[in-house]
Amino acid sequence: MLSRRDVVRALMGAGAAVPLLNRNALAALTRAQDLATGRTPQALADDEDFWAQVQRAFDVDRTLINLNNGGISPAPGFVIEQLIRDIRFVNEIPTIHNWQVLQPRMEATRRDLAKAFGCDPEEMAVVRNASEAQETMIFGLDLQRGDEVIVTNQNYGRMLTTWDQRVRRDGIVVKHISFKVPPPSDQYIVERFAEAITPRTKVIEVTHITNLTGQIMPVRDIMRLAKPRGIEVYVDGAHAFAHFPFTRDQLEVDFYGTSLHKWLHAPIGAGFLYVRREKIEKLWSLMASSEKQTADIRKYEEIGTHPQANFNAVSAALSFHNQLGPERKIARLRWLRDHWANALLRESSRVKVLTPLGPDAGGAIALVNVDGLDPAELGSWLYAKHQIINVVINHPEFRGLRITPSVYTQRQELDRFVEAMTLAIRRGIG
Repeated sequence: MLSRRDVVRALMGAGAAVPLLNRNALAALTRAQDLATGRTPQALADDEDFWAQVQRAFDVDRTLINLNNGGISPAPGFVIEQLIRDIRFVNEIPTIHNWQVLQPRMEATRRDLAKAFGCDPEEMAVVRNASEAQETMIFGLDLQRGDEVIVTNQNYGRMLTTWDQRVRRDGIVVKHISFKVPPPSDQYIVERFAEAITPRTKVIEVTHITNLTGQIMPVRDIMRLAKPRGIEVYVDGAHAFAHFPFTRDQLEVDFYGTSLHKWLHAPIGAGFLYVRREKIEKLWSLMASSEKQTADIRKYEEIGTHPQANFNAVSAALSFHNQLGPERKIARLRWLRDHWANALLRESSRVKVLTPLGPDAGGAIALVNVDGLDPAELGSWLYAKHQIINVVINHPEFRGLRITPSVYTQRQELDRFVEAMTLAIRRGIG
């Protein structure tokens, strides 16, 4: 286990990219580390003393209960402090400080992200969000009229819209597959993809974890299905990176895009695009890059002036994530999800949770539906009457409320959510 000195060293590991940290946040993390000594992630999952220290690193509004951390999550206080410090620094003399001081420091962010993902820094592009990463992939590959792409009808809406534009513009064919919620097995999902493959299939785009129900997809198995057939696989990891532990080699992926302002708790407007080195040359950049950059991962960063303060604060967020510990994090997130979900399932047979539960399944994202209650009306009632932020999901094949706590979520906040839902179940919301 890390000592207090190790804590400081870990948090300062990004070097010049990390500012003098907020003393209260650092002290809270140190106290949390003391409580964790000698204990497994599972043993800590329901330890409110430990997680209270982690919660103190965040400056959040507790007058609302935010259960939509799958959209955008808050960053720890010291990450925001670095962001603000660098914004002020840039503003002193932007033409010098942004391009000549902060932009070169982005190489530290690149190295830190590559280490966390398990790839070479020369395969890691720092971008603004998962949509930018995915659109780079979707628009970047040369496809001919009649070439086929396979997606699921649970892929993220913006990505489906992007493929639709390629259909209209280039005459490609996009095939949508469906799968049961929750699916009976990973093999069942792989078989759904296999059934859709034809000799004209060029690309499969798959979400690592769906934004609708929190289903983790069998990415490695899909890679092993596609690669021998010469099919490229694009992985949308918007909700996956820093949510649960994995590396590039565990997934065997060639292309991967994610946002960092969700589960890494980086400032809003940061993400990454991974492209395996030998694939870079064949994937065009989204915005124009020079011919000499053909095999350079930085061609995907040609967006004009970068929001360097956002990008450079990613290293501070990574330090927080590493100190917290990925295994501890996912154990807590699964415990929080199961805490509210099992309480509601015990309350009424009308409750349906369309997400796998248990200490080894999924993550924080879960979808709940109550027979007899309209999800949109229930979601509005929870926010208006109980100040509980949630997301209404209306899919052609299922409906419900997406509930997504995070590491700063307090147990009593979830208990308040359960109490409100129980009231709705017993009395209605009329």
